[in-house]
Amino acid sequence: MAEREYDVRGELLRQLLQKVREDPFPSTTMLNQIEALLTPDEVPAYARILMAKIEDENFPSIDMIRRIFALV
Repeated sequence: MAEREYDVRGELLRQLLQKVREDPFPSTTMLNQIEALLTPDEVPAYARILMAKIEDENFPSIDMIRRIFALV
């Protein structure tokens, strides 16, 4: 049986999304890279991560709000 091909894009996306979940203030560069890797099926999960970032903030990041708006 042939070894399954390594999904570099999927693994990189998974690792970056995990870092965004853990980082209270993820970098613009990291978010831009994630958005470049996303497929349409992955957008809802990414949007939930961003929504969680603004949910408990009294003054949520305008950049974060704009990113979510762009996903709509």
